[in-house]
Amino acid sequence: MVASPATHTVPDVVDRLREALGSLAVLSGTDIPARNEQDWSTLESVRPLAVVRPADPQGVSTAMRIAAEHGIAVVPQGGLTGLAGGARPIEGAIALSLERLVGIEEIDPASATMTVRAGTTLETIQRAADAAGFFFALDLGARGSCAIGGNLSTNAGGNRVLRYGMTRDMVLGIEVVLPDGTLMTSLNKMLKNNAGYDLKQLFIGSEGTLGIITRVVLRLFPRPACTMAAICGLESYDAVLELLASARQSLGPLLSAFEVMWPDYWEVATERVSGVRKPIRGDHAFYVLVEAQGSDGSGPERFDAWLEGRAEAGTVEDAAVAQSIADVTAFWGTRDAAADFKQVLGPHASFDIGLSVSDMDAYARVCRAKLAVEIPGCISLFYGHIADGNMHIIACVPGAETQPFDAIDDVVYNLVRQHGGTVSAEHGIGLKKKPFLSFSRTAEELALMRTIKRAMDPHGLLNPGKVL
Repeated sequence: MVASPATHTVPDVVDRLREALGSLAVLSGTDIPARNEQDWSTLESVRPLAVVRPADPQGVSTAMRIAAEHGIAVVPQGGLTGLAGGARPIEGAIALSLERLVGIEEIDPASATMTVRAGTTLETIQRAADAAGFFFALDLGARGSCAIGGNLSTNAGGNRVLRYGMTRDMVLGIEVVLPDGTLMTSLNKMLKNNAGYDLKQLFIGSEGTLGIITRVVLRLFPRPACTMAAICGLESYDAVLELLASARQSLGPLLSAFEVMWPDYWEVATERVSGVRKPIRGDHAFYVLVEAQGSDGSGPERFDAWLEGRAEAGTVEDAAVAQSIADVTAFWGTRDAAADFKQVLGPHASFDIGLSVSDMDAYARVCRAKLAVEIPGCISLFYGHIADGNMHIIACVPGAETQPFDAIDDVVYNLVRQHGGTVSAEHGIGLKKKPFLSFSRTAEELALMRTIKRAMDPHGLLNPGKVL
């Protein structure tokens, strides 16, 4: 049984952790860095009881076991780039940071896998895969800061879901620390393994509420021989849907990304964010970034022929085609610019919703109008992956002393419910979206989630209050 918190004092817990893990691994009081008091959400900062930074999986296990014996809650933290408050600590809890649990342990060319520690940044993994002649497909704007353990815990989607799937589709094996400190190692490398339950799927997307991921076996893909990209200007959302259908048909498996930006987003990204260039001129109703990746030299010719055909058919009003990898990177800069919107817009609400692809423009029009009417001065920007059913929204009242986050949430999520969508396509639930989870999940689904949580964490010590 887990001991009652009342049977131990706070110094007992911190002293035990220091004795077991070393003074470098345990920070308390004024030594706690401000960064560990918050993630990228708009929630207020909270100072945890201590920040524990184990250097290996056994250290994570030890820390969790000691916390469980003292009845102390534990909040796992990775790169702290989450937007839903999932890594935000709570008072009296230990923040267990994976910032020292880093490194690539193995690249296996024969099985096309990479075994990494959970605190390793996504960009480090991408570069290591490239250097070994492979490609790791997960990609998102926070690549330089986000940790792979956090990517798994939220089942991150990112820019190339259309071709490669979500994070869970790129994971073969996992190692995880359970709420009682048990270290469960299942570092499978096989694509086919039907020996019982697929336990890793319990933890991928569970936001650290069922276990703390320590190591993972990632699936690698052949490194693309060529990457093609274009920024297109279109006159209507019907043209966007026509372009998407044509890209799927003509480019087939080459199609790796199809990003759509509404004019409100495009104006801020290309005219107000430093360093972002505008690849095409003129005003358009929609801006689309299309990317394709080929395994041989025929890719560019096929891509160019497809795009020329769409221009001749009148689907595309204007387009700029990347002539180099630098151009591809610059084109993606228009999408990644959202990470810098805080500097040009100030505090704002960020949303990550899922809708039927055919409903997205109708939703955007209604949502934009409703926000402007119900919250005077509110602006809203719309963009996203679209082809995989994922729309992002940024909303705020520029210059307001206090942002009306609750009112904005109510408008956005109530419309999501009316459209039969999801309140979270890829960012998770955390704390911020918890009140709205029932908008996207049935009572029976929520009951089963709670049953799983009680079975695996009966004392509610692991990331309590998050998701459910």
